[in-house]
Amino acid sequence: MSARKPIELRQKSVLAGLLAAPTLFLAVFFAGPLGLMFIYSWLEPGLYGGVEWTFYDLSYGRIFGWADTRYEKFDPVYLEIFLRSVVLALQTSFFCLLICYPAAFWVSRLGERAKSLCLFLITLPFFVSLVVRLFAWVLLLRPTGLINQFLIGLGLIDTPLEIIFTETAVVIGMVYVFIPFMFLPLYASVEKLDASLIEASGDLGATRLQTFRKVVLPLTLPGIIGGSIIVFIPSLGNFIVPSLLGGAKVVMTGNLIEQQFLSARNWPFGAALGMTVMASVLLLLVVYVRLLGRDEMPAARIRSSEGG
Repeated sequence: MSARKPIELRQKSVLAGLLAAPTLFLAVFFAGPLGLMFIYSWLEPGLYGGVEWTFYDLSYGRIFGWADTRYEKFDPVYLEIFLRSVVLALQTSFFCLLICYPAAFWVSRLGERAKSLCLFLITLPFFVSLVVRLFAWVLLLRPTGLINQFLIGLGLIDTPLEIIFTETAVVIGMVYVFIPFMFLPLYASVEKLDASLIEASGDLGATRLQTFRKVVLPLTLPGIIGGSIIVFIPSLGNFIVPSLLGGAKVVMTGNLIEQQFLSARNWPFGAALGMTVMASVLLLLVVYVRLLGRDEMPAARIRSSEGG
């Protein structure tokens, strides 16, 4: 035991040295700005921008309902924008899952070379500017775009569909952008799926639906939940896609925060909106961790029963 203690202390010191740089980086460039935003959210907005260093809770009151003064009023439109952002983010997560879940199974059954090619193609959009890719969707979705011209040419519609600058266009754009974020966690979960468990389920007389519900789904659920969280969080605060594909008709929380910091120069209100989104994301992560802990239990039972 006495010989092990110096080794353990040396290992701990090496680990502390390795973690010191990233910890310092996160403290300075993540926790620092986040703490500054939290402080600003409780300060009074300056007359010409900036802040006055006096306590001021009416920025949150404009969002949640207790602001009722001459200059600050509660407006339900902010909650409506937040709820709209949540709905659009949920729709984005759902459609990404709908596309990526069967695709992950298909890719996992390919040969090594084809599998590597598919993974490369999934990550290929990251090598192109997001703005350029979204402007390509503007050209596709506009009334004179390729999609409307194709549908008119087939005789399916007589007049162009109004797709651009709608919530539908925003969801299409966000699904396109965040598909890799959903696919990679799903693929990692599907790749680890033990085929012998599926075979054993079939040998015991289970139907395909029963096998999926009781074997495949519990074992891939961590990937489903993880991918959904990874897609939902950036979708909730996204402002580039709504700006380009939604225009002035579709405003999400990210656009509202951008407007408050840049156009309106109301930094405390923008910080309050940002902290509200951050609190929602943290709550979602807590729920995810709890669900992940529960979901590992049935998967462990399946493996233990197979081992027995």
